[in-house]
Order: sequence, then C-alpha cells, then structure tokens
Amino acid sequence: MDFDQLLVHFFGTEDIGDLPPQQLAAGIDRLQVQFGLERDSGRRFALWCLAYMLGVAPDLEVAFKDEADREAARDFMDEVDRDMEEE
Repeated sequence: MDFDQLLVHFFGTEDIGDLPPQQLAAGIDRLQVQFGLERDSGRRFALWCLAYMLGVAPDLEVAFKDEADREAARDFMDEVDRDMEEE
C-alpha cells in the first residue's frame, strides 16, 4: 500500500496538515474501522503504520496476534521515532 494513496483514500488529500479537525477525525474513524475489518496481514500492517504516525494506533498486543508482526511494528516505531528526533 502506498502511503499517499492511503492518505487520499481515508482523508481525501495527500496533505493532511491543513485539514479541518472534523475532516481529520472522520478520516481517522474510517482508518480505524478499516483496520478492524482488514484480514490481510500486509494491508493490516500498513494501516497500523499510518495510524501510528497519526498517534492513534492500537497497542501491539491488540493489533497483532503474530509475534513477528509485533516485532516488525516495534522496528517501524523505532525508525519513525528516530527520524522524528533527527528533524
């Protein structure tokens, strides 16, 4: 899943920084619903990553049954956090 495509799909734009709060909240709701419905592990992981970057991701133990998926999510979190610190 392409990050920009996910933003357009859930928020209607690639630039969510300028969205009004109600439009941002509606996109987050759509994202969370889709995450709950998604069964494909790769798509589910991509949705979780977007949710993490928006600060609304569920806990790893809730989000992923498989330990390998949880470890991949931890690696993603570390990388994103490290990138944020560098900026």
